[in-house]
Amino acid sequence: MSFHEVQFPVGLSFGAIGGPERRTDIVTLSNGFEERNTPWAHSKRRYDAGLGLRAFTDVEAVVAFFEARCGQLFAFRWKDWADYKSCSVQAEVSAVDQDIAVGDGAEKRFQLVKVYKSGEHQYARPIQKPVDGSLMVALDQVEQVEGVDFAADYTNGVISFVVAPEVGVQISAGFEFDVPARFDSDQIMTSLSTFQAGDIPDIPVVEVRV
Repeated sequence: MSFHEVQFPVGLSFGAIGGPERRTDIVTLSNGFEERNTPWAHSKRRYDAGLGLRAFTDVEAVVAFFEARCGQLFAFRWKDWADYKSCSVQAEVSAVDQDIAVGDGAEKRFQLVKVYKSGEHQYARPIQKPVDGSLMVALDQVEQVEGVDFAADYTNGVISFVVAPEVGVQISAGFEFDVPARFDSDQIMTSLSTFQAGDIPDIPVVEVRV
């Protein structure tokens, strides 16, 4: 797909609103019960970047970013300030934040994930755009060295070990990450006079599958 490995200006994404969206098909039966199904294995996130703008210079920066992406054509990295770490946003990233997999003695490549838990249920979200330099990896809580023990692909969130982790070894990781996203419109409407008067442009951004 068409993707630019560039991050939307973080100072402008701060203050934006948005979050995960699910798609659920609901059929109400004749007896009043419901059947619920979803065609999506993973949620998609939507944001309004316009609410993060505070000055017309911010509008200029967004227009430049929009034009460089050719509108909706090229996707980019988006920082979700409410959810951008393998741990709580108020905590420090550590190599044991997320359990990624268990070694089998053969597999060397593993996809980063972030697990969301509530009660007895959980959802594992694939993390495909970790932030360069933020990744920490451990085997059975012993931290590994990037470039020596493993390599990381920051464009797809895959870590590759030099030697396959032994059977039963717990593989864990910590990281910061971005959301792969694109503009959800091919037009941005701005006005210097109305913006100074308090009119915030509507700039929709939507997560994409990569």
